[in-house]
Amino acid sequence: MTTQLSTSVHIIQSEAEALQAAEQFAQSIAPHALERDRDRILPHREVEQFSQSGLWGITVPKEYGGAGVSADVLTRVVQRIAKADGNFGHIPQNHYYALEVLRVGATHEQKAFFYDQVLQGKRFGNALAEIGKQDFVRRTQLLKEPDGWFVDGRKFYCTGSLFAHWIPTLTTSPDDGRLYLVFVPRGAAGVTLTDDWDGFGQRVTGSGSVEFTRVPVQPQWVVPFTDSFERPTTIGPYAQIIHAALDLGIGQGAFEATLPFIREHSRPWITAGVDSAAQDPLLLQEVGNVHVRLRAAQALLARAARFVDAAQQAPDEDSVAQASIAVAQAKALATSASVLAGSKLFELAGTSATQAQHGLDRYWRNARVHTLHDPVRWKYHAIGNYALNGVRPPRHGAL
Repeated sequence: MTTQLSTSVHIIQSEAEALQAAEQFAQSIAPHALERDRDRILPHREVEQFSQSGLWGITVPKEYGGAGVSADVLTRVVQRIAKADGNFGHIPQNHYYALEVLRVGATHEQKAFFYDQVLQGKRFGNALAEIGKQDFVRRTQLLKEPDGWFVDGRKFYCTGSLFAHWIPTLTTSPDDGRLYLVFVPRGAAGVTLTDDWDGFGQRVTGSGSVEFTRVPVQPQWVVPFTDSFERPTTIGPYAQIIHAALDLGIGQGAFEATLPFIREHSRPWITAGVDSAAQDPLLLQEVGNVHVRLRAAQALLARAARFVDAAQQAPDEDSVAQASIAVAQAKALATSASVLAGSKLFELAGTSATQAQHGLDRYWRNARVHTLHDPVRWKYHAIGNYALNGVRPPRHGAL
């Protein structure tokens, strides 16, 4: 299916409007989330609805015509959509990330052009990750040659690119060895997209592979990337807080699916001495445990958003480090709470909850796959090193 361009795109003007639009959209996609995941139906129609709603453009700064919503509001938007459909919650993540890269490192002319594209309804995917080597060296190249500039290479796990109009692509320049994010038009000559993501979770996020065969690009589509990590910026914590919001939303969706199933279908254990599973004392203990962890993760996420917002307003070594640590704390707890909620669902609801007709396994599958995005053990390391030794975390996209 070809990517469409929205013909009627609403421009959201305020944070309250953004939250209202997210609630309406979440309610509209929830009824068929199970079917899309089960039958691997890519949500092309829903993506177009998302464009028309204006939610793609909510982080465009006010001076460029957008709502310029805070990190707090953005995380609440992502969280609400992920609760309704964990697959869809992941699709706009890299779009918002690319908008932050533009905010931090692009020229005024680049910002004006690409922000306008977004407000018109155009979507960004991503082509960041690569496969085949046990390192993080980016082998996709930006070639600056006498007859033009070209992108050449192959990317994997390119979430959202199957729905995108532009594909922000992380490249290395052999001229200077530095990284650049190149905004490549999806329809450019030499771009090949393959719907080959076969992970057991996040199945319909449009996370295919993208191959670039000497794709011609314009210099004005190229944004420095290495430069943005040689000084304190919020690119890293901003990217990570969106991931944390997605994890938390999936966990909340699992919890909300657990409660009615217990009330309506589950049986109390024989020795509980009660008439319904909802009165089983040990079951209630576990429900309370999951609930507390999800609420704690939510509180940490809201706290982290305040640090990110502060660092965006006044980025320096301390404010960015504080934002990174606060986000790492939220991400660590959101990871464990989300996976716990998806797993406890079956333990508490019972064997009948595993029947395929209910599709409840999608919560655990989606949480388990997405929380592998960055190793949470390194979050704890960064937090501990900062708390004990005052060592600021490294500046990169994973912190």
